[in-house]
Amino acid sequence: MRRTALVLVVLAGALVLAAAGCGGGEEQVSATETTPSLEGDPVAGKAVYTGASACIGCHALADAGATATVGPNLDDTMPSAALVVDRVTNGQGGMPPFGNTLTEQQIADVAAYISSVAGK
Repeated sequence: MRRTALVLVVLAGALVLAAAGCGGGEEQVSATETTPSLEGDPVAGKAVYTGASACIGCHALADAGATATVGPNLDDTMPSAALVVDRVTNGQGGMPPFGNTLTEQQIADVAAYISSVAGK
């Protein structure tokens, strides 16, 4: 009986530790950590969004005529410029990083474009 109680206590402790390790998921990066350092041009940003960077292939955005459903709908999420800079630069979840593909100016431009037209 005493041995069974000890086993139950040890198992309960292990369960508590295992449950504490679950959750929390992916670490969220604060958008304020990556703030736009350049002034973005929304007109140039639309060209980036619809061009070779292929944003239009994954993200819906009415202003660009984009109806893709692979990534978040930007009209629904209405991200800030800082958040766009962070996600485009570093990626997250299924979105790959474009920090080594796009220039800082292109990233600032697409961030200015998205944050100025999303949800409008």
